[in-house]
Amino acid sequence: MRWSHPSFGKGGRIIVQMAAFKEHMAVGFWRGKELGFEAKDGAMGQLGKLTSVDDLPKDLDAMIAKAAEVSAMPAAPKPKRAPKPMPELHPDFAAALDKAPKARATMDAFPPSCRRDYLEWIAEAKQDATRSKRIATAIEWLSDGKRRNWKYENC
Repeated sequence: MRWSHPSFGKGGRIIVQMAAFKEHMAVGFWRGKELGFEAKDGAMGQLGKLTSVDDLPKDLDAMIAKAAEVSAMPAAPKPKRAPKPMPELHPDFAAALDKAPKARATMDAFPPSCRRDYLEWIAEAKQDATRSKRIATAIEWLSDGKRRNWKYENC
């Protein structure tokens, strides 16, 4: 049982899972896309909504055997995505950083993810008053050498 569903595997790897509902059941192969098994009827799993034993495919044994072979092979590597572009530096934040060289040095020393945290936080403010408060807070934190979520670093 995995995720409260009957699951069948081999060598510690899941091959096939089932899920039961009030009027039907679903059978899904863990690596069904690699096997070429397409989902039917928009239902969960690759075999569609099964309402009786007669709905099972005749070649189910062959499908399970093929799934067991594929599960023994290493999975195909996921394609790498292009890195997310860095958000624009808001002009008010740029002006505030120019007035606080220590904050600017801290911001420049941060890795891209930390810079992105600050830039997105300031850019997502809908009102100018909110943005001004966030810029003031950011300059204070950056002057102290703090990351955007510094409160949670030691949790």
